[in-house]
Amino acid sequence: MPLAALTILLPLASFAILAVFWPIRHTGRPAAWLSTLTAVASFVIALLVLRDVAPMGAPPELWTMPWLVHGGRVIAEVGFRVDAVSASMLVVVTCVAACVQVYSLGYMSHEPKPALGRYYAWHSLFIVAMAGLVLAPNLLQLVAGWELVGLCSYLLIGFYWAKPSAGKAAVKAVWVTRFADIGLMCGLVLLYVETGGFAWEGFSWANPGASELVAALLFLGVMGKSAQVPLHVWLPDAMEGPTPVSALLHAATMVAAGVFLVVRCWPLFEGAETLLVAMSWIGAITALVAAITASVQTDIKKVLAYSTCSQLGYMVAGLGSGEMLGGYFHLTTHAFFKALLFLGAGSVIHAVHSNEMGEMGGLRKKIPLTAALFAIGTFALAGFPGLSGFFSKDLLLEEVAHGGQWGPLAILLFVAGLTPFYMMRVYCLVFLGEPSEKSNHAHESPLVMLAPMALLAIPAAVLGFGAGSFGELLGHEYHFAVTPVGAAATVAGLLGLGLGYAKFGMGQLASLELPGLAAFVRSGPIDNAWRLCWERGLLPVARNVGWFDRYVVDGLVNFSGWITLEAGDRIRRLQTGSAHDYLYAAALGAVLIAVAGVVGGVLA
Repeated sequence: MPLAALTILLPLASFAILAVFWPIRHTGRPAAWLSTLTAVASFVIALLVLRDVAPMGAPPELWTMPWLVHGGRVIAEVGFRVDAVSASMLVVVTCVAACVQVYSLGYMSHEPKPALGRYYAWHSLFIVAMAGLVLAPNLLQLVAGWELVGLCSYLLIGFYWAKPSAGKAAVKAVWVTRFADIGLMCGLVLLYVETGGFAWEGFSWANPGASELVAALLFLGVMGKSAQVPLHVWLPDAMEGPTPVSALLHAATMVAAGVFLVVRCWPLFEGAETLLVAMSWIGAITALVAAITASVQTDIKKVLAYSTCSQLGYMVAGLGSGEMLGGYFHLTTHAFFKALLFLGAGSVIHAVHSNEMGEMGGLRKKIPLTAALFAIGTFALAGFPGLSGFFSKDLLLEEVAHGGQWGPLAILLFVAGLTPFYMMRVYCLVFLGEPSEKSNHAHESPLVMLAPMALLAIPAAVLGFGAGSFGELLGHEYHFAVTPVGAAATVAGLLGLGLGYAKFGMGQLASLELPGLAAFVRSGPIDNAWRLCWERGLLPVARNVGWFDRYVVDGLVNFSGWITLEAGDRIRRLQTGSAHDYLYAAALGAVLIAVAGVVGGVLA
């Protein structure tokens, strides 16, 4: 069994103990330490696995056993696959999960002990689901982990179950992603029909067009899980969960699963040329819509939520270029600086006890360490030269340009300027300016919260310099060079930072916010469109189908039952219990048979 299997087995043991032994789960702090230690151990093991993994192209390390067998043929196996793709993603998942676990020791310390044990049990299960998804040796096992991730997200988003909005947000996440998963399941079935298996590569397609259709169906599931327009509406509402949960969902787990699926199935997607073009446009539109929406939000967590949608759009557009490296590398860098930003937002909320940026201000002097770490995440997301986001975004945009996707490229370059603008808005409103009444009573977070943020700040700052090594690991050659596209993105980013600071940090610009547009964006037009489809489309159809079911289908069934009862009641009257009646009936039958025989003979 490979060493990587321990990244699943250790959290699984933690979950089993916390789920079965309720006295331990109800202790709170011991339960938290058990879950946290297994998460940290999984991260250390993942680093060891990555150190020893062979570059892409070398035979993967496989450990499998038969799962589904029919007629002596193994349809699917279950086990572990360790290669460059799975090992690199495993490090990202376990690192973010471990940092979130440690951070939660401080952020969630005020929760009741039973709730704290429940929280950490679900966290452990989440790591099991994601690690199982990443290490899956075939698509069928990945889908099993995919669905388990969805269950864990439902539980964690609805953690504050007594709060109605949290319950609604959890249900919304389930329904939207399950709707998208209809495509995923259909693609899975068609894949088996066409190829007879679920392996990652080596498909033998009898029908050339089936490959693109399978890829398109799988991408529908990706759109739901990775929050692409118009299926992104669940992700901002997921902010109802605790802030560490937001970091876990938005950085390297649930939303990353969709992008990872495309990377993992790359032999399938890279030949689907029409789909790749559609992916570029969908990703670019998602990046633009989410960035505009983030620019007018007042809740700090919702700004970061829409920012995640926007960056996921970047990744999908990058993969739509026909190249894998840029989108996957941006997924990796984004995981660290977005987790840092969410944990930084949690530190701010912990200090002022509010999510609203209007109730903050001047926090740089009150919580200077949080301010410094949040600044690193802000500039990394903005693509500031030298930080990780600069390298990954530059590589991604170069691949889009190389693929000839000029329309999506123009949109992404515009978003490259809009992203630093709204992030500078967040930083100025929260950390600069005059302090609010709540800011006056703010205090720095404890070390147990600051230490994970500092750890995440390291890759957020320097991981971009490892782009060449990352490319070699995945079998691609990459050397950084200044290009017109990269220069344009950098200029747009610096301009966005400057405009954001001039407006919100110095207050010297006239308002750049159009009130009508801002009100329209805040009203949630896409949410309203879904609600309209539900109320004016699906519900009337459901009512009509319900009427047909109740009065036509059920009516036919009930009528057949009534006929049977009536016939039985009338036939039952022939059963008198009198021997004379039965003799008369037998005699009458004999006479009728004789008459029938005579008539038949005459006619013959």
